[in-house]
Amino acid sequence: MILSPLRYNLYITDVGTEGIAVKILVIEDNESVCAMIEMFFLKEGIEGRFVNDGLQGYEAYKSAEWDLLIVDWMLPGMDGVTLCRKIRQDGSDVPIIMLTAKDSESDQVLGLEMGADDYVTKPFSPLALMARIKAVARRYQKQKPGEHSEVGTSRLKINKETREVSLDGSPVTNLTPKEFDLLLLFAQHPRQVFTREQLLERVWGYQFYGDERTVDVHIKRLRKKIGSAEQPFFHTVWGVGYKFDELVDGHEG
Repeated sequence: MILSPLRYNLYITDVGTEGIAVKILVIEDNESVCAMIEMFFLKEGIEGRFVNDGLQGYEAYKSAEWDLLIVDWMLPGMDGVTLCRKIRQDGSDVPIIMLTAKDSESDQVLGLEMGADDYVTKPFSPLALMARIKAVARRYQKQKPGEHSEVGTSRLKINKETREVSLDGSPVTNLTPKEFDLLLLFAQHPRQVFTREQLLERVWGYQFYGDERTVDVHIKRLRKKIGSAEQPFFHTVWGVGYKFDELVDGHEG
């Protein structure tokens, strides 16, 4: 079964003053789950396409520009984790929400390590899924005229509008959307300590239904992509959370 594309061309009207057109590709082989998501897409006015096979989903991803991908973990043709990894290897930073019946910590961490930005454990509330979709739409609104588009530290330059990052003059091109959002928050508040709960609220943009290990995974990935063992940038404040500091101050990274 290949589900027909939805072509509503409408808007999510409660994520900003002008509304945002959202195109979502759903790669999911469960008919009941697709029907449930389709119902809420119609209600919210989201343009979507449904594909029920991993290989066909990968081709659909390459055939158009998408604002968000919703990918099931277990798929025929190509599993969701492999699909997610291939998309990131292509250099795409499209946000990915993974649907999974696997609820162990190791499985969730694996999905995030492969480049997923978020995960929803089955069975899930469609309202919770819609909250996450809307949070992504809010984050990716085009910047209003007159706002400062660049954030700078002594070594980092971040453009909020183009979502480009450079470190010591060299571009950093392999950040996922969540990693960029975390880096931007830290760069805007150097040396400020954030708890994991605060980071979930500020970056994920809603009441997160997972656990705080999601933050740890994203910090770990940022440390690999920006900084080194000698200069970690992202410092652990034991018993509290994390802070960003370009100075090596003795805290373990």
